[in-house]
Amino acid sequence: MMSYGDHNSQTWHLDLDGARPIVRSAVEGGVTVFDTANMYDLGASEEVTGTLLSELFSSREEYAVATKVFYPMSDRPGDAGLSRKHVLAAADASLRRLGTDHIDLYQIHRWDDATPIEETMEALDSLVRAGKVRYLGASSMWAWQFAKAQHVAERNGWHRFVSMQNHYNLAYREEEREMVPLCLDQGVGVLPYSPLARGLLTGSRRRDGGGTTTRAANDPLAEYLYGPDDFDVVDVLCEVARDLGRPPAQVALAWLRSRPGVTAPIVGATKLGHLEDALASLDLVLDDDVVERLEAPYRPHTVRRS
Repeated sequence: MMSYGDHNSQTWHLDLDGARPIVRSAVEGGVTVFDTANMYDLGASEEVTGTLLSELFSSREEYAVATKVFYPMSDRPGDAGLSRKHVLAAADASLRRLGTDHIDLYQIHRWDDATPIEETMEALDSLVRAGKVRYLGASSMWAWQFAKAQHVAERNGWHRFVSMQNHYNLAYREEEREMVPLCLDQGVGVLPYSPLARGLLTGSRRRDGGGTTTRAANDPLAEYLYGPDDFDVVDVLCEVARDLGRPPAQVALAWLRSRPGVTAPIVGATKLGHLEDALASLDLVLDDDVVERLEAPYRPHTVRRS
C-alpha cells in the first residue's frame, strides 16, 4: 500500500480514487493481507488503506492489516524512533488513520540505535497485551540485532517478533547469508519487500540509467541499490521468461516465493497489470534447472537497505 496516498508526494503514487480499482481487484483475487506504514506519505497511505478495506470487506476479521513505526512523522522532538513515547503514540495515531481498533501486524521499520531494545520490546509487548496489536514484526536490520531483540523479549516474557520484512529479491540475495537462516531456525516468517527490485526485475530499467516507466525514469535510490552486474541477472531472467512464455515479473516472483522461509513477498501495484502478474505467479512452479539458471549470474553485493 506504499504506492497509495498523496499523488503530490510522488508522481507515481495513486490517490484514493486511483487506488480503489486496484485494491478491489486484489480483494477479488483473494488478497487478504495489506501492508503499509505510518511514514508512507506521512499517514496518507494508512488513511487510504483504512478507507478502502472498510469499503471492500464486510467484516474486520476478513483481512489483516500491517503497518510500521520508526521514521519521523514531524519535526517535533520525540516524534520518531522506537522510544516508548513514540511507539505508543504512533500506534494510537495509526489506529485512528486506519479506522480500526487493532493492528494485525505491527512492525518496527528499522533499528533504533538511540533507544535500548529493552524499552522498545516492552512498549511493543504492552500494545499486544492492551489488544491494540495482534502480532509483532521487524524490518531490515543486522541478524545479530534481530537475535538480540528476540532474546530480550524471551528473557522478559514479552511477545517476540513473528516476521521479518527485509530487502530480498533475485537481484539482491545478501539476506541468505545470515538473516534468512536465522528466521528459519527461529520459525520467523520472511516477508520480503521490493520483490521486483524497484522494477529492475520487470525489465523496465536500462543499464545506462533511467527506464521506461515514470518511476524508473526518476529513481536515484534504485541506482544506489543496484549496479551493472545486476543487469546480467535481468538478462538471464528475461531469457528464462521467454522460454517459459511468462513475463519476467511472474518468474521473479515465483522464484522468491519458492525460497526457504519466505511466507509471501510484499507486492506493490500502481497498475492492474502489476497485480495480475503477482496473482498469475502463484501457479508458476520453477524446476531446479530453471532456478539454477536464474541464480547463476548473481554476484555478491555491498549490503544495501532502502
